[in-house]
This record gives sequence, C-alpha cells and structure tokens, in this order.
Amino acid sequence: MAEIEEQISAPDFWNNQEASQKVMQERKRLEGALAQESSVTSLVSDIDTLFELGREGEDIGAELSKEIDKLRKMVDHLETAMLLSGENDHCGAIITIHPGAGGTESQDWAEMLLRMYLRWAERNGFQAVVTDRQEGEGAGIKSATVEIDGEGVFGLLQSEIGVHRLVRISPFDANARRHTSFASVFVIPLIDDTVNIDVKTEDLRVDVFRASGAGGQHVNRTESAVRFTHIPTGIVVQCQNERSQHKNRAAALKQLRARLYEHEMEKRRAVEKKLEDSKADINFGSQIRNYVLAPYRLVKDLRTKLPIGDVDRVLDGDIDELIHAWLVWRKTGRIFSDGKDEPSE
Repeated sequence: MAEIEEQISAPDFWNNQEASQKVMQERKRLEGALAQESSVTSLVSDIDTLFELGREGEDIGAELSKEIDKLRKMVDHLETAMLLSGENDHCGAIITIHPGAGGTESQDWAEMLLRMYLRWAERNGFQAVVTDRQEGEGAGIKSATVEIDGEGVFGLLQSEIGVHRLVRISPFDANARRHTSFASVFVIPLIDDTVNIDVKTEDLRVDVFRASGAGGQHVNRTESAVRFTHIPTGIVVQCQNERSQHKNRAAALKQLRARLYEHEMEKRRAVEKKLEDSKADINFGSQIRNYVLAPYRLVKDLRTKLPIGDVDRVLDGDIDELIHAWLVWRKTGRIFSDGKDEPSE
C-alpha cells in the first residue's frame, strides 16, 4: 500500500491516464481488503465479548446468533474472493442471454433472467449496460447482451454459464397450465484495452441500421445502430444502446475484441481437450439450475445441489449464495446435502 501511495504522489502520476487508472483501481482493491480485514477483526472481538458475558450469566443467545451469522457471511465473501484465481477472473463480463424453444414462454423467461443479472449488478455496485436487446413477439426478449464492469465479475458469473430451466403456471395460458421454459446464458471476459487483439478493417463487414425500442418507443430516425461481422471467424456483434453511431461503433468494437479474445482462448482449450467439456454445459437439455414456481417454490443448482426456497429473492438478483457454492464446488468438488457439504461422486 505504501508503494502505491508513493506512485500516486509522484508529480507525473497523471501523465499516463491508462496506467494511473490501473494504480487507482489497485489502491481501491487494497483499501477494500483492509476494510474487510478490519471488519472481521472487530466482529470477532465483539463475539469474544459476548462469550465473556455469557459465561457471566448474561442472556446473549439472540445477539450471539445474529453476530455469528454476520461473521459467516463475511467469511463466505472473503472465501469467494480467494476462489477467483483464473486468468481472467478479475475482469468484467459480457453476458448473452437467449431463450430456448417455446416462443413467448421462453422469451419471457429470458427477460426474467436479464432482470435478475441487472439487479445482481446493482446490489453489488457493479456498472451494467444493456448493449443489445432484441424484443420478443408479444413479451420477453429474443436475445440480450449486457456488459457488467467490476472487479471479479467474470470470475463470479462463470457460475451462470449454461441452461436455466423455469417451471411455473404460465401467465400466457388461459387454462393456467404448468409450463417448462429454458433459456441459455453465456459469459465471456470483458478484456481491457491493453490486450492486443488485432482487428483488421478488411476482415469486417459493417452494417448500420435504425435502432428499435420496446413498444415502438425511442425509435431512432437515423441509422445509429451498428453491426460488425468478423468474416474470418463468423463472429457477429451489434450495439444499439447509444443514439450516436460513433458510440455504438466503439461499444461494438469493444465487444468484438472480447469475443475474438475468447475465440482464441477456446482454440487453446481445444488443444488441451477442455473445450468440449465447457461447451457441453450450454446445450439445451443439460440445464445447470432449476427455478420452480409451481407446484412448490424452489431454486436448485444441479451441480452444487444447493436448494434455496426463497425464489423471489433469487429472481430479484440475490444469487451470491449460488455463486459461492459453485466456486467451492469448482475448487473442491464439494456439494450441498442435508445442510452439510459432502464430496460429490
């Protein structure tokens, strides 16, 4: 920390904006780590004091339980940070959501997932921008792409890659029958501008078109939306979030560079015979998580076996418990069973 403060106090610190921003981000990360350490130390001291009072005959049961629960959440948070050790785990992320077969039902479910991730980002203080959204026919979305920027976002959201299954009484069925819907989620790292991904002009096909909004609102009268097709790889990205074509071009190029980076990483993993396993989770029919709203209410992750009964809380973006369980499972292979962690078979 002293070294960072010394760099910041240098007269030429702000001459290189890109380098100085990275130093400021590192400073913020370290300050956060120190604050967490101080909070844990203080809470442990408070719990020790409560134990002393208990030995003296004081009724400290309710307060002690509350403080231990608070400490458990802090430790889980610290453990989550420690489990983010992958090459790009510290990066932001680009999430793409697609509905499965089923028309309006699946499109509505895809929109529910989009809201869940936007609320998760808001709860955690991350910056989220919907860079592309294709409206469904009647309800929901045909697809959506979201950029979420923040420390460790990609490492956390890898837990969401795969197929999500919803069971509910359909709000679109006049006979109020149960329906099962699927939607897929894919996540790639939001790489920074220091990563050298060469995008040649001759390799790009650029299309511009008028952006559209829900219900015909906010429709651009100019061709400000941008679509890039990278001819050698077939990768297509588009952005229509901004009213300025220039800004949409910049955002689309940023996404394209991230997707090309992921493309190169996939080729490397293929050589290492790992790509097949990572892609298998994305196929429909191999869902990673069930969300049941009827006849009972339960969210259950099929990898970690973690069940959560408060479905509304999860759909409102409180997925940190599911993410933490997945990180532990990825690292140790341990699953949830009857309130205890057990080794997976």
